[in-house]
Amino acid sequence: MRILSGIQPSGTLHLGNYFGMMKPCLDYQAGAEKFLFIADYHALTTVRDAAALRANVRNVALDFLACGLDPERTVFYRQSDVPEVQELTWLLSVVTPMGLLERCHSYKDKLAKGIPASHALFAYPVLMSADILGVQSDAVPVGQDQKQHVEVARDIAIKFNNTFGEVFKVPEPVIGGAAAVVPGLDGQKMSKSYHNTIDLFGDLKETKKRVMRIVTDSKTVDEPKDPDACNLFALYRLLASDAERDDLAARYRAGGVGYGEVKKMLFEKIASGFEPFRRRRGEFERDPGRVEDVLRAGAARARAELKKTLQKARQAMGLE
Repeated sequence: MRILSGIQPSGTLHLGNYFGMMKPCLDYQAGAEKFLFIADYHALTTVRDAAALRANVRNVALDFLACGLDPERTVFYRQSDVPEVQELTWLLSVVTPMGLLERCHSYKDKLAKGIPASHALFAYPVLMSADILGVQSDAVPVGQDQKQHVEVARDIAIKFNNTFGEVFKVPEPVIGGAAAVVPGLDGQKMSKSYHNTIDLFGDLKETKKRVMRIVTDSKTVDEPKDPDACNLFALYRLLASDAERDDLAARYRAGGVGYGEVKKMLFEKIASGFEPFRRRRGEFERDPGRVEDVLRAGAARARAELKKTLQKARQAMGLE
C-alpha cells in the first residue's frame, strides 16, 4: 500500500503536530510504502516572507528526521523540488467543477480568518489533489477536519478517469484516532491559530511555563476528578505508559492528587521523552548538507513517480 502525507511549513511544530500527524506518519514506515512532502507551494498562500519560508522548511525537515524518519523507508521531499506537480495541477483543473471548489471548507475558513482571497487559495484543493494523485496514492491519513481534501481528490480522479480513461488511482482517506486531536493549554485543539501550543523542541524553561498554564477546573487536591474530562490528563496519557496512565486515572477518581503535581509529571515526561530527539536534531542541525541531501534524494524518487503519472495523463488528454 502506498501512503502519502504532507505538512505545511507554517511555523514551529508542537505536540499537537507530533501526536496528531508526525507519530502516526512515522509509524507507517514499518509496513507501507510511504511518501511525505513538505508543502512549501501550499504555504505560499499564507507565508509571504522568503527567509521565514526557507527557515520553516528546514525546521520541518529537522524535526521529522530527529523524530525518527528513515529516508530509506520514506520518500521525503520538498514539494517545490517536484515541478511536475504544477503541470499536473493544470491538467486536473480542466475537469474540476467550480462548484466543487466553492464548497470547500478550508477556503471559507481562511477567508473568515482574514486571509485575502486569491486564486491560489481558491484552487488550493486542486494542487493538493495533484500531490495525492501524482504519486498514485492508495491512502491518505488525515484528521476528520481534513477529510474533505481527500474527498475532493477522489472526485477529481473519478471525473478525469471517466472523461479521459483510467489514469489515476482513487485514494481512500484514513481518519486518525483519538490522538488525532490533541488539546492545547486552554482545552481547545492545540493550534498555532489559538496560541495554545507546547513547542516540540522549545526551550525547556518556556515549556515548563506553558505546561503550568494549562487550564483545569477548580477542584481541590482531595476532591475526586474525572480523568476523561481533563485536558491535562489527555496530554499526560499521550506520553505515559499504560500502567502510568491507569495509575494516575485511579488517583484522579479516588482524590488526593492535585493538578500542580500532574503538571510537573507532564513536564518531566515531555523533557525526558523528547530528549533523544533533541540530541538527534542537534546532530542534523550541525550538518545542514545532510538534510539537503535527504530532501534532494527524496525529490528524485518522487519526480520519477510523477513523471510516469504525468505522461499517462498527457497521453490520455492528447498532449502526446
